[in-house]
Amino acid sequence: MHVTIMSEKNETLVIGASLKPNRYSNMAIKRLRDHKQNTKAIGLREGEVEDVKIETKQKGFQHIDTVTLYLNPKRQRDYYKYIIGLNPRRVIFNPGTENPDFYKMLRENNIQVEVACTLVLLSTNQY
Repeated sequence: MHVTIMSEKNETLVIGASLKPNRYSNMAIKRLRDHKQNTKAIGLREGEVEDVKIETKQKGFQHIDTVTLYLNPKRQRDYYKYIIGLNPRRVIFNPGTENPDFYKMLRENNIQVEVACTLVLLSTNQY
C-alpha cells in the first residue's frame, strides 16, 4: 500500500489579489482552485473570488507553502517582514513584480525565489 504524506505546508497565498476578473491575480486564484490548491488571498478590497475570501489585512496564516506576488516592487516593501514571517517554502515573483532586493532577503531566510508566472506554472504542471 502506498501512502502519500501531505506536507503541513500546503497553502498558497496570493498577495495583490483583485476582484476584477481581467486581473492576473484573479485568474490565478481561479486556476489555483481548479487545481485543488488550498488558497488564501490578500488585496486592497474585501470580497470573494470563487470560494476564496480576499482579506485586506496581513493575517497570521499558518501552513503557507507558496506566496505568489502581484504587487509592484515599491508596494512589496510593506510586506517584506510579513512574508518572511510566514516562512513559506517559496515566493513566486510574477511578471512585473521582479525585485532583486527582496530576492536577497528571502534567500537569506532560506526561502526559494521563483521568477515565473503562476498561470504558466499551473498550465504546464510545474506548480
